[in-house]
Amino acid sequence: MSDALYEAWVGREEEHGAQISVSTAAAMAATLDMERAPGAGDPLPPGWQWLYFNPAVRRSGLGADGHPSKGGFLPPVTRPRRMWAGGRIKYLADVSVGADAAKRSKILKVEQKTGKRGSLCFVTVEHTITSGGVACIVEEQDIVYREPPPPGAAAAPERYDAQAQWTQNVTPDTTLLFRYSALTFNGHRIHYDQPYARNEEGYPDLVVHGPLISTLLQGFAIAHGGGRRMSAFEYRGVSPLFVSRAFTLEGNTREDGALSVWARGPDGELAMSGVASFA
Repeated sequence: MSDALYEAWVGREEEHGAQISVSTAAAMAATLDMERAPGAGDPLPPGWQWLYFNPAVRRSGLGADGHPSKGGFLPPVTRPRRMWAGGRIKYLADVSVGADAAKRSKILKVEQKTGKRGSLCFVTVEHTITSGGVACIVEEQDIVYREPPPPGAAAAPERYDAQAQWTQNVTPDTTLLFRYSALTFNGHRIHYDQPYARNEEGYPDLVVHGPLISTLLQGFAIAHGGGRRMSAFEYRGVSPLFVSRAFTLEGNTREDGALSVWARGPDGELAMSGVASFA
């Protein structure tokens, strides 16, 4: 599809409303093995906004990968692999658990590029979440589409040599991936259908969700933020993580008071990097 045809999708908008339900927050807390779940009136933790506003697309409206078919809100990019490449989030005000909220999404740009592994298409979407007439969260989300690599094309990961002040071990099992897919109504088969992940998209095993890794990094940053309120988070996915392979959340303090955080894979590779800023 040409750049001119993709331009028809730039500026396209959609809106979804939702109640920030207590039961969904409780289910997420259980999924993350937290001792206490946020209750009614508590601030929704950063990253948990991705549990809400997800459209309930009929099964007949899904593509072969389990995602909603392209060509509706998102452009009909022909490249089959679809993933979150990263994003920039501003937490302007708290969204309260139990409150009503709305999310307006707008496609900001569609760009085609060529990388080391072939052609890529980046779609940047802006999401604005409001509650009680107040803009609470503004996020720019980068989605990348690309061709699957040829068999045997995976390169050995490069070790990431950053030194961490803090570290936390995470072992993603199939139950974690299943629960998170269910909570976010995410039908992407790479997270639960092992034959599909291996045979159709060329992964060695089930893939850990990018937004789940980002959510874990945000919670990790808050735990080491000295009680401060997170005001912004920027993250970038670098390489995938896979089920049953332990990885670590790591981080350190920057000179400007922000925190650098990252997820390091089991072979020492950088999986996702992030910067957390605080009010």
